[in-house]
Amino acid sequence: MPMKLRKTPATKLVRGTGARYAAPALDKGLDVIELLARETDGLTLNEIARLLDRTSSELFRMVNALCRRGYIGQHDDRYVLTLKLFELAHRHKPIKSLTAAAAPLMRDLAHRALQSCHLTVFHAGRVLVVAEIDSPERWAFGLKVGAQVGLTDTASGYVLLAFRDETGRRSMIGSHQKVEGELEVKERQLLKIIQDVAKKGYAQLRSRQIRGVTNIAFPVLGTSGYAIAVLNIPYIERIDKKITPSIAAVKEMLRETAARLSMLMGHVD
Repeated sequence: MPMKLRKTPATKLVRGTGARYAAPALDKGLDVIELLARETDGLTLNEIARLLDRTSSELFRMVNALCRRGYIGQHDDRYVLTLKLFELAHRHKPIKSLTAAAAPLMRDLAHRALQSCHLTVFHAGRVLVVAEIDSPERWAFGLKVGAQVGLTDTASGYVLLAFRDETGRRSMIGSHQKVEGELEVKERQLLKIIQDVAKKGYAQLRSRQIRGVTNIAFPVLGTSGYAIAVLNIPYIERIDKKITPSIAAVKEMLRETAARLSMLMGHVD
C-alpha cells in the first residue's frame, strides 16, 4: 500500500505573512529541515517537494546544500535529518551550562540510587534528552542522549507542563509534535494530571512505554521559578537477593539532586 502523504501548512504560512524582509531561500531550507524533523524514516526528494507544495527541481540544490553542510543525510534515495542541529544546540551556552552543571550531580545520583538517570528539556514540541548517566549495576535502563519522547504521555512532559505559567503551558501544548507511539491523552485528563503534578511537586507514574519501569521526575527550576529542565529516574526494581535503595529512598535522592541543580541554575526558594 503506498504511503499516504499530507501537505504541511508550514510553507503556506510563511508565504502568506507578507513579511517586509522576506528571505525565500532561507525559508525553503528551514521548511525542509522542519519537515524532515517530523519524519523518522526520511523522505525522497519527490515526497519532500509534494509535501512542501514545491517542485523537485526547485528543491534539488537546497537539499544538496543541506547535505553538504551536514544538516541532512541521504540513505539510498531517502533524506533524513542528522544530529547536527542537536550538536549546535549543545554548543549554545544555556544548554552547555545546564549539562555541565548537571553531569557531576547525575553521576553521584546514579551511584547512590543504583539507577540510571537522564535530564530532559522541551524542544520543538517534544521532550528531548540532553544528558544521561547509566546505572553502575549490571542491568540498567536509560534513554539515549538525543532521544525524543512525548510531551503528553511521559513524566518529564508532565513536569515541564506543570511548572510553567499558563501562557507558556498553552504555547507548549500548541506546538506539541507527537513522537512515534505517543499515546492519546484527552485535554481534560492532561490538565488534571498537570494540576496533580504541580500540587505534589513531582511526577511518579508507571511507564506508558515499557513494562516494569516507574518514572520519577522532578523539575529543575530557573531564575523565573519555572522548569527549565527535568531530572528523571526510570526506576527498575530488583527481585533477586541484591538489596538496592527503595523507590521512596530514590525519590528523595532525586528531589535533593534536582533542588541542588536548580540552585546552581539561579533558582531561589
